[in-house]
Amino acid sequence: MVPAEFTGYFTAAAAAAGVLIGLLFVAVSLRSETVFGDGASAAGRAQAGSAFISLSNCFFVSLVALIPKTGLGVVAIAVSIICLLANVRMHGQVARQELQLAMLVLSLVTYLFQLVIGILLVISQADHALVYSLAYLEIALFAVALSRAWALVQGKHLRPSSKPETARPADPVTRATDATACELANAKK
Repeated sequence: MVPAEFTGYFTAAAAAAGVLIGLLFVAVSLRSETVFGDGASAAGRAQAGSAFISLSNCFFVSLVALIPKTGLGVVAIAVSIICLLANVRMHGQVARQELQLAMLVLSLVTYLFQLVIGILLVISQADHALVYSLAYLEIALFAVALSRAWALVQGKHLRPSSKPETARPADPVTRATDATACELANAKK
């Protein structure tokens, strides 16, 4: 059973997760070809998927926590198992050179920790410390999801080889040297 003092937190968390899922959809639509297009890298799909999984986890756990007299342990277990399987499946599609091992390990550890908290909540529903742990875990999931979504918007999932070399502006030293060379060439004429 979720203590009454957590109602405000879980209300805010559910609302924030819902809004952030919507913003993630906007971010993905801004780079839809690089995330879900034919030539899109698996790393982009993994970044978007990982952010979506984290936010969905927070959304559903918070939403169920708002139902009066409900046990939070069962939903924490169910959602963590779904998230674990989704992350393993998603990262299994990413090539070795694109695999972000730290992202995968962090996701797996987080969802395993949630699974343990859920099991302990089923065993001891009156332990408010476990609800605190789950609330702090959600904050960590929000941080991870936001960092992945921000990296997606910045285009960090794009391969360096996909950026054309001619599109890069020259550094100031090269531009100054080129301008000086042009001035010298014009002066000799």
